[in-house]
Amino acid sequence: MLKGRLGLETARVPHADRHGLIWLERGELCVIDGCLHFMAGKESLKPYVLQVPHQAVSMILLGPGSSVTHDALRLLARHGTLMAAVGQDGVRTYTAPPLLPDRSDVARRQAELWGNPRRRVSVARHMYALRLGEILPHRDLDTLRGIEGARVKAIYRLMADKYGIPWDGRHYDRNNPEATDIPNQAINHAATAVQGAAAIAVQSLAAIPQLGFIHEDSGQAFVLDIADLFRDTVTLQIAFSVAKKAINGDQTSIDRLVRREASTVFRKQDVIASMIDKIKQVLRTEESDGAGSDSDA
Repeated sequence: MLKGRLGLETARVPHADRHGLIWLERGELCVIDGCLHFMAGKESLKPYVLQVPHQAVSMILLGPGSSVTHDALRLLARHGTLMAAVGQDGVRTYTAPPLLPDRSDVARRQAELWGNPRRRVSVARHMYALRLGEILPHRDLDTLRGIEGARVKAIYRLMADKYGIPWDGRHYDRNNPEATDIPNQAINHAATAVQGAAAIAVQSLAAIPQLGFIHEDSGQAFVLDIADLFRDTVTLQIAFSVAKKAINGDQTSIDRLVRREASTVFRKQDVIASMIDKIKQVLRTEESDGAGSDSDA
Protein backbone atom coordinates (compact mmCIF):
# COMPACT_ATOMS: atom_id res chain seq x y z
CA MET A 1 0.00 0.00 0.00
CA LEU A 2 1.39 3.38 -0.98
CA LYS A 3 2.22 5.68 1.90
CA GLY A 4 -0.56 8.21 2.27
CA ARG A 5 -2.88 6.29 -0.09
CA LEU A 6 -5.79 6.47 2.33
CA GLY A 7 -4.92 9.48 4.46
CA LEU A 8 -2.10 11.10 6.38
CA GLU A 9 -0.07 8.82 8.64
CA THR A 10 -0.26 11.37 11.43
CA ALA A 11 -4.03 11.85 11.23
CA ARG A 12 -4.77 9.99 14.46
CA VAL A 13 -7.30 11.16 17.02
CA PRO A 14 -7.23 9.56 20.53
CA HIS A 15 -10.40 7.59 21.34
CA ALA A 16 -10.85 9.66 24.49
CA ASP A 17 -11.43 12.67 22.23
CA ARG A 18 -13.82 10.90 19.85
CA HIS A 19 -17.55 10.40 19.88
CA GLY A 20 -18.81 6.88 20.57
CA LEU A 21 -20.69 5.02 17.86
CA ILE A 22 -22.30 5.68 14.51
CA TRP A 23 -25.00 3.38 13.13
CA LEU A 24 -25.34 2.70 9.41
CA GLU A 25 -27.60 0.25 7.60
CA ARG A 26 -28.85 -0.65 4.12
CA GLY A 27 -26.02 0.72 2.06
CA GLU A 28 -22.36 0.37 1.12
CA LEU A 29 -19.43 1.64 3.19
CA CYS A 30 -16.77 2.68 0.71
CA VAL A 31 -13.96 5.14 0.01
CA ILE A 32 -14.41 8.07 -2.36
CA ASP A 33 -11.49 10.44 -3.01
CA GLY A 34 -9.65 9.10 0.04
CA CYS A 35 -12.58 9.71 2.42
CA LEU A 36 -15.05 7.27 3.96
CA HIS A 37 -18.57 7.43 2.56
CA PHE A 38 -21.81 5.50 2.97
CA MET A 39 -23.90 5.05 -0.16
CA ALA A 40 -27.44 4.45 1.04
CA GLY A 41 -30.94 4.29 -0.34
CA LYS A 42 -30.13 2.43 -3.56
CA GLU A 43 -33.49 0.69 -3.35
CA SER A 44 -35.38 3.96 -3.03
CA LEU A 45 -36.12 6.72 -5.52
CA LYS A 46 -33.70 9.06 -3.78
CA PRO A 47 -30.36 7.36 -3.11
CA TYR A 48 -27.86 9.48 -1.17
CA VAL A 49 -24.20 9.50 -0.15
CA LEU A 50 -23.02 10.40 3.37
CA GLN A 51 -19.45 11.29 4.27
CA VAL A 52 -18.56 9.44 7.47
CA PRO A 53 -16.25 11.20 10.00
CA HIS A 54 -14.24 8.05 10.64
CA GLN A 55 -11.55 9.82 12.68
CA ALA A 56 -14.15 11.34 15.02
CA VAL A 57 -15.90 8.11 16.12
CA SER A 58 -14.63 5.05 17.97
CA MET A 59 -16.74 2.43 16.22
CA ILE A 60 -19.01 2.05 13.20
CA LEU A 61 -21.94 -0.36 13.49
CA LEU A 62 -23.13 -1.82 10.19
CA GLY A 63 -26.72 -3.00 10.34
CA PRO A 64 -28.62 -5.39 8.07
CA GLY A 65 -28.48 -4.79 4.33
CA SER A 66 -24.98 -3.27 4.47
CA SER A 67 -21.71 -4.11 2.75
CA VAL A 68 -18.17 -2.80 3.07
CA THR A 69 -15.35 -2.46 0.54
CA HIS A 70 -11.75 -3.52 0.99
CA ASP A 71 -10.59 0.12 0.79
CA ALA A 72 -12.98 1.07 3.59
CA LEU A 73 -11.56 -1.63 5.87
CA ARG A 74 -8.02 -0.43 5.19
CA LEU A 75 -8.99 3.16 5.97
CA LEU A 76 -10.66 2.17 9.26
CA ALA A 77 -7.66 0.05 10.26
CA ARG A 78 -5.22 2.88 9.56
CA HIS A 79 -7.09 5.32 11.80
CA GLY A 80 -7.91 2.84 14.56
CA THR A 81 -11.67 2.99 14.03
CA LEU A 82 -13.47 -0.22 14.98
CA MET A 83 -16.23 -1.76 12.91
CA ALA A 84 -18.84 -4.32 13.93
CA ALA A 85 -21.57 -6.03 11.94
CA VAL A 86 -24.74 -6.07 14.03
CA GLY A 87 -28.21 -7.51 13.75
CA GLN A 88 -31.56 -5.76 13.73
CA ASP A 89 -31.64 -3.06 16.43
CA GLY A 90 -28.09 -3.97 17.39
CA VAL A 91 -29.21 -6.99 19.39
CA ARG A 92 -26.47 -9.28 18.01
CA THR A 93 -22.85 -8.53 17.15
CA TYR A 94 -21.35 -10.72 14.46
CA THR A 95 -17.80 -9.43 14.26
CA ALA A 96 -15.58 -6.76 15.78
CA PRO A 97 -11.93 -6.58 14.70
CA PRO A 98 -9.54 -6.55 17.71
CA LEU A 99 -7.82 -3.29 16.82
CA LEU A 100 -5.59 -2.00 19.60
CA PRO A 101 -3.61 1.18 20.13
CA ASP A 102 0.10 0.94 19.43
CA ARG A 103 1.28 1.00 23.06
CA SER A 104 2.39 -1.47 25.72
CA ASP A 105 3.03 0.70 28.79
CA VAL A 106 -0.35 0.05 30.44
CA ALA A 107 -0.20 -3.70 29.78
CA ARG A 108 3.33 -3.91 31.17
CA ARG A 109 2.29 -1.96 34.26
CA GLN A 110 -0.75 -4.21 34.75
CA ALA A 111 1.32 -7.38 34.38
CA GLU A 112 3.91 -6.01 36.83
CA LEU A 113 1.27 -5.36 39.52
CA TRP A 114 -0.64 -8.57 38.84
CA GLY A 115 2.47 -10.74 38.94
CA ASN A 116 3.50 -9.63 42.44
CA PRO A 117 1.12 -11.20 45.03
CA ARG A 118 1.47 -8.36 47.56
CA ARG A 119 0.96 -5.63 44.98
CA ARG A 120 -1.90 -7.53 43.41
CA VAL A 121 -3.75 -7.55 46.74
CA SER A 122 -2.91 -3.86 47.12
CA VAL A 123 -4.63 -3.06 43.82
CA ALA A 124 -7.64 -5.19 44.79
CA ARG A 125 -7.93 -3.35 48.11
CA HIS A 126 -7.76 -0.06 46.24
CA MET A 127 -10.63 -1.19 44.01
CA TYR A 128 -12.70 -2.20 47.02
CA ALA A 129 -11.97 1.19 48.60
CA LEU A 130 -13.31 2.91 45.47
CA ARG A 131 -16.43 0.74 45.51
CA LEU A 132 -17.14 0.84 49.24
CA GLY A 133 -16.05 4.39 49.99
CA GLU A 134 -13.53 3.39 52.66
CA ILE A 135 -10.24 1.55 53.03
CA LEU A 136 -10.82 -1.75 54.81
CA PRO A 137 -8.06 -3.24 56.96
CA HIS A 138 -8.58 -6.75 55.60
CA ARG A 139 -6.07 -8.23 53.17
CA ASP A 140 -7.82 -11.51 52.42
CA LEU A 141 -9.76 -11.30 49.15
CA ASP A 142 -12.44 -13.75 50.26
CA THR A 143 -13.15 -11.58 53.31
CA LEU A 144 -13.32 -8.46 51.14
CA ARG A 145 -15.64 -10.21 48.69
CA GLY A 146 -17.93 -11.15 51.57
CA ILE A 147 -18.07 -7.60 52.89
CA GLU A 148 -18.71 -6.22 49.42
CA GLY A 149 -21.44 -8.80 48.77
CA ALA A 150 -23.30 -7.82 51.93
CA ARG A 151 -23.14 -4.15 51.02
CA VAL A 152 -24.36 -4.82 47.49
CA LYS A 153 -27.44 -6.56 48.89
CA ALA A 154 -28.15 -3.46 50.97
CA ILE A 155 -27.68 -1.20 47.94
CA TYR A 156 -30.15 -3.28 45.91
CA ARG A 157 -32.72 -2.76 48.64
CA LEU A 158 -32.03 0.98 48.88
CA MET A 159 -32.30 1.42 45.10
CA ALA A 160 -35.57 -0.51 45.01
CA ASP A 161 -36.99 1.70 47.78
CA LYS A 162 -35.76 4.83 45.98
CA TYR A 163 -37.57 3.90 42.77
CA GLY A 164 -40.60 2.37 44.51
CA ILE A 165 -40.06 -1.10 43.06
CA PRO A 166 -40.93 -4.43 44.73
CA TRP A 167 -37.70 -6.29 45.48
CA ASP A 168 -37.35 -9.97 46.34
CA GLY A 169 -33.58 -10.28 46.14
CA ARG A 170 -31.07 -10.83 43.34
CA HIS A 171 -31.82 -13.89 41.21
CA TYR A 172 -29.92 -14.87 38.09
CA ASP A 173 -29.93 -18.10 36.06
CA ARG A 174 -27.05 -17.98 33.57
CA ASN A 175 -28.78 -20.59 31.42
CA ASN A 176 -32.03 -18.63 31.31
CA PRO A 177 -31.47 -14.94 32.19
CA GLU A 178 -35.02 -13.98 31.19
CA ALA A 179 -36.60 -16.37 33.70
CA THR A 180 -36.81 -13.86 36.52
CA ASP A 181 -38.71 -10.74 37.56
CA ILE A 182 -38.48 -7.37 35.83
CA PRO A 183 -35.92 -5.72 38.16
CA ASN A 184 -33.55 -8.68 37.84
CA GLN A 185 -33.94 -8.76 34.05
CA ALA A 186 -33.12 -5.06 33.93
CA ILE A 187 -30.02 -5.59 36.10
CA ASN A 188 -28.87 -8.42 33.81
CA HIS A 189 -29.16 -6.26 30.68
CA ALA A 190 -27.69 -3.18 32.36
CA ALA A 191 -24.70 -5.18 33.60
CA THR A 192 -24.07 -6.41 30.06
CA ALA A 193 -24.17 -2.85 28.71
CA VAL A 194 -21.76 -1.55 31.35
CA GLN A 195 -19.41 -4.49 30.77
CA GLY A 196 -19.42 -3.58 27.07
CA ALA A 197 -18.39 -0.03 27.94
CA ALA A 198 -15.68 -1.35 30.24
CA ALA A 199 -14.39 -3.59 27.45
CA ILE A 200 -14.02 -0.54 25.20
CA ALA A 201 -12.14 1.34 27.94
CA VAL A 202 -9.79 -1.59 28.60
CA GLN A 203 -9.15 -2.10 24.91
CA SER A 204 -8.57 1.61 24.26
CA LEU A 205 -5.63 1.53 26.69
CA ALA A 206 -4.38 -1.84 25.42
CA ALA A 207 -4.72 -3.27 28.92
CA ILE A 208 -4.98 -7.05 29.38
CA PRO A 209 -8.60 -8.23 29.85
CA GLN A 210 -7.62 -11.58 31.38
CA LEU A 211 -5.53 -10.18 34.25
CA GLY A 212 -8.15 -9.24 36.83
CA PHE A 213 -7.33 -8.26 40.39
CA ILE A 214 -10.66 -9.23 41.97
CA HIS A 215 -12.19 -11.46 39.29
CA GLU A 216 -9.97 -14.35 38.29
CA ASP A 217 -11.47 -17.10 36.14
CA SER A 218 -13.09 -15.12 33.33
CA GLY A 219 -11.26 -14.22 30.14
CA GLN A 220 -12.69 -10.74 30.75
CA ALA A 221 -11.67 -10.58 34.42
CA PHE A 222 -10.20 -7.06 34.32
CA VAL A 223 -13.20 -5.83 32.32
CA LEU A 224 -15.45 -7.15 35.10
CA ASP A 225 -13.24 -5.45 37.69
CA ILE A 226 -13.69 -2.09 35.97
CA ALA A 227 -17.42 -2.57 35.33
CA ASP A 228 -17.97 -3.28 39.05
CA LEU A 229 -16.49 0.12 39.93
CA PHE A 230 -19.54 1.64 38.21
CA ARG A 231 -22.18 -0.73 39.54
CA ASP A 232 -23.77 1.66 42.02
CA THR A 233 -23.55 4.86 39.98
CA VAL A 234 -24.31 3.51 36.50
CA THR A 235 -25.50 -0.11 36.32
CA LEU A 236 -28.12 0.08 39.04
CA GLN A 237 -29.23 3.56 38.02
CA ILE A 238 -29.97 2.26 34.53
CA ALA A 239 -31.55 -0.96 35.76
CA PHE A 240 -33.94 0.44 38.34
CA SER A 241 -35.05 3.40 36.23
CA VAL A 242 -35.88 0.96 33.41
CA ALA A 243 -37.63 -1.42 35.80
CA LYS A 244 -39.82 1.43 37.02
CA LYS A 245 -40.82 2.28 33.43
CA ALA A 246 -41.66 -1.34 32.69
CA ILE A 247 -43.66 -1.82 35.89
CA ASN A 248 -45.55 1.42 35.19
CA GLY A 249 -46.77 0.01 31.89
CA ASP A 250 -44.15 0.69 29.22
CA GLN A 251 -44.61 -2.18 26.74
CA THR A 252 -41.15 -1.82 25.20
CA SER A 253 -38.94 -4.87 25.79
CA ILE A 254 -36.60 -4.68 28.77
CA ASP A 255 -33.45 -5.04 26.67
CA ARG A 256 -34.48 -2.18 24.37
CA LEU A 257 -35.38 0.07 27.31
CA VAL A 258 -31.97 -0.68 28.84
CA ARG A 259 -30.14 0.14 25.60
CA ARG A 260 -31.90 3.49 25.34
CA GLU A 261 -31.30 4.38 28.98
CA ALA A 262 -27.68 3.21 28.83
CA SER A 263 -27.04 5.38 25.79
CA THR A 264 -28.35 8.43 27.65
CA VAL A 265 -26.48 7.69 30.88
CA PHE A 266 -23.20 6.87 29.11
CA ARG A 267 -23.36 10.16 27.24
CA LYS A 268 -24.37 12.36 30.17
CA GLN A 269 -21.90 10.83 32.62
CA ASP A 270 -19.10 10.39 30.07
CA VAL A 271 -18.84 6.81 31.31
CA ILE A 272 -16.16 5.40 29.00
CA ALA A 273 -13.80 8.34 29.61
CA SER A 274 -14.39 7.92 33.35
CA MET A 275 -13.56 4.22 33.07
CA ILE A 276 -10.31 5.05 31.28
CA ASP A 277 -9.41 7.40 34.13
CA LYS A 278 -10.25 4.71 36.70
CA ILE A 279 -8.03 2.18 34.93
CA LYS A 280 -5.12 4.61 35.07
CA GLN A 281 -5.90 5.28 38.73
CA VAL A 282 -6.04 1.65 39.88
CA LEU A 283 -2.94 0.71 37.87
CA ARG A 284 -1.14 3.82 39.15
CA THR A 285 0.22 4.53 35.69
CA GLU A 286 1.63 7.86 36.85
CA GLU A 287 4.07 6.12 39.18
CA SER A 288 7.55 5.18 38.06
CA ASP A 289 8.69 1.60 38.56
CA GLY A 290 10.80 2.50 41.57
CA ALA A 291 8.77 5.23 43.25
CA GLY A 292 5.96 4.27 45.56
CA SER A 293 4.83 1.25 43.55
CA ASP A 294 4.90 -1.02 46.61
CA SER A 295 2.69 1.15 48.77
CA ASP A 296 -0.62 -0.35 49.86
CA ALA A 297 -4.00 1.05 48.94
